[in-house]
Amino acid sequence: MRDPAGWTIEARPWDDPAGAALRARQRAELDARYGTTDHEPGPAPTDDDIAVFVVAVGADGEAVGCGALRPLDAASAEIKRMYVTPPARGTGVATRLLQTLETTALERGWSTLRLETGTAQPEAQRFYRREGYQDIPLFGSYIGSELSVCMERHLR
Repeated sequence: MRDPAGWTIEARPWDDPAGAALRARQRAELDARYGTTDHEPGPAPTDDDIAVFVVAVGADGEAVGCGALRPLDAASAEIKRMYVTPPARGTGVATRLLQTLETTALERGWSTLRLETGTAQPEAQRFYRREGYQDIPLFGSYIGSELSVCMERHLR
């Protein structure tokens, strides 16, 4: 899908090199923000549990963002590894990535999307709330985490 801004969003395998590079950039950014490498309370996503992985690619061919879906149950999935590079922030690519994940979720029969973001990520919290996600109690492996904020959106 090509956006008027010139970037496309493409389904890619989890081990796609551009996607892996984006996830590494996200990890480095979060390590710096939290001052530790121990800031992910839940299990890290893997090729075995990610059903959908998308990458946003600029007109110049550079990967500028990504996002994934991990199934939780028959009706819901979790958004994982949503990330946009700093130069691409504010361009609308994050919104389009999220919309792509939401559309894909509905196509796969998932009517609820959940996510976990961090307490030191107010920009992410604002973004998701603006997009219709509501705070929920911590769920799954995030229960008891002092670093987590959980949200969900019912798509239907």
